Amino acid sequence: MSKERAQRRAERERLAAIEATARAAEQERRARRDARVATLSRWVPKRRTRPSGVIAARHRTRTRMLVVSVLALNVLVWIASGDWAARFLALALSVLIAPILIILMTS
Repeated sequence: MSKERAQRRAERERLAAIEATARAAEQERRARRDARVATLSRWVPKRRTRPSGVIAARHRTRTRMLVVSVLALNVLVWIASGDWAARFLALALSVLIAPILIILMTS
């Protein structure tokens, strides 16, 4: 009887040692993977979160509306005018004036 118990105990210990070896190997692989991910993620820039709230949403809406209206104005000038100089003048003026309008509208 004690010989059988010793054999069963030896078998349990052998299985436990195999499982412990497998766990250690998995833990080592996971540690190497985490180290690689940490090394690579340092090179990737952090994502900026944009402000949330009513005022920020209003600011984004006004900016979008201004950009859409400037684009619509340029499309209208492009369609209505046959003169290339007028088209490029409208484009240049909108590129120069749009940022100023954004600042004035949102401040």
